[in-house]
Amino acid sequence: MVGMTLPPGQVKARRWALYAVLGTPRIDLESWRLEVTGLVENPLKLSYRELLDMGLVKLRRDFHCVTGWSIDGVEWEGVRIRDLAGLAGASDKARWIMFWSVEGYSAPVPVEEAMKEDSIIALRMNGEPIPHEHGFPARPIIPSLYGWKSVKWLCKMEFMENYVDGFWEARGYHERGDVWREERFKT
Repeated sequence: MVGMTLPPGQVKARRWALYAVLGTPRIDLESWRLEVTGLVENPLKLSYRELLDMGLVKLRRDFHCVTGWSIDGVEWEGVRIRDLAGLAGASDKARWIMFWSVEGYSAPVPVEEAMKEDSIIALRMNGEPIPHEHGFPARPIIPSLYGWKSVKWLCKMEFMENYVDGFWEARGYHERGDVWREERFKT
């Protein structure tokens, strides 16, 4: 689209490059649950239907990959992360959320990034359930951060006080991954 404002070091892509560094898992939607754990008063285990029934917010945001490509104007629908944090009674001591995938991939995100108005657990993409190769049934979308923080096939959000490396952070990627600051790698 004309008018897309690209962050530094990014170029507009016409199509997605799809990554599945630990493989593409099979998901049984009947048994799948999103767990909200860690520093919370009320741990949650929510089914896909329960998440849908919470009422979805719709937003149109660009998606930015750390490798330098961006897709403009993706329509996402999901539940605000801050609403899930409130429902679970997340502790004020939590400074990080570790997002976990069913296949073991993980990515830490600062709580202040995850609590932004447009940070959601996405269940729908461009008017349809998220395609499997894009992370069905759920993935966090945090528009201010690079896409490696948007864990596909999400199954757990763990509120933590202290930082712990996730999959790519253990391999030198930046702790936060702010796309506008070009936080690609640890210094």
